[in-house]
Amino acid sequence: MSPFHGEILGTLLLILFGGGVCANTSLRRSKAYGSGWIVVASGWAMGVFVGAFTVGRISGGHLNPAVTLAFALTGKLAWSEVPTYIGGQMIGAMLGATLVWLAFLPHWAETEDQAVKLGVFCTTPAIRRPPANLLCEIIGTFTLIIGIFGIKDATLEPATSAAASQAAAAAVPVLKMGALGALPVALLVWGIGLSLGGPTGYAINPARDLGPRMAHAILPISGKGRNDWSYAWVPVVGPLAGAALAAWLYVALGKF
Repeated sequence: MSPFHGEILGTLLLILFGGGVCANTSLRRSKAYGSGWIVVASGWAMGVFVGAFTVGRISGGHLNPAVTLAFALTGKLAWSEVPTYIGGQMIGAMLGATLVWLAFLPHWAETEDQAVKLGVFCTTPAIRRPPANLLCEIIGTFTLIIGIFGIKDATLEPATSAAASQAAAAAVPVLKMGALGALPVALLVWGIGLSLGGPTGYAINPARDLGPRMAHAILPISGKGRNDWSYAWVPVVGPLAGAALAAWLYVALGKF
């Protein structure tokens, strides 16, 4: 499997779990209806874990154009690979959203609120103030990318500190978690959702929002309403800006 196909599969799984938990908790007559925010945040975290763990050895499990951009800006990914990664992520996000629609097929007609249906696919702000919404997405994604860099350097790459050098001299093996590095990233996403997710629904991932929003526009969803394209730029620009800021800081601090 190529990185392109890996990103399709991984992002599909991310959206299947994430969009699935949104549908599970918000669509009428679902047995999980009204379960609440902690359940939603947990479902998205599990989606990150399953998606990234499944394809981590194939593509690195980016599943997010903001992650791909940050890796390219810091030299961890060749720029020539960026379109392939982002293309796979977008396709995977649309496919994952389609599977969510199919999994909950009888429940769309049972749910009258069009905004609730849209919320299964993409994010909407609690208070619509685009500058504040954009800032929230920047902060959330900055936190995600800085955390990922720290986790990756702590578990997947040899450290360069004096303590690590002494350990190497003593023939102590460097800890390498491989695909299990997806677990701390999932916990990070869970924490972001619990602590920073309320204002905007914490897209922190352009593909996570734009791909399912496009699926919502295309699919014959019973009783669906508008796609809210006027807001769609916020969960795209915000995460990309947050990722760029995190990459700049990471390089400025000497790739901690």
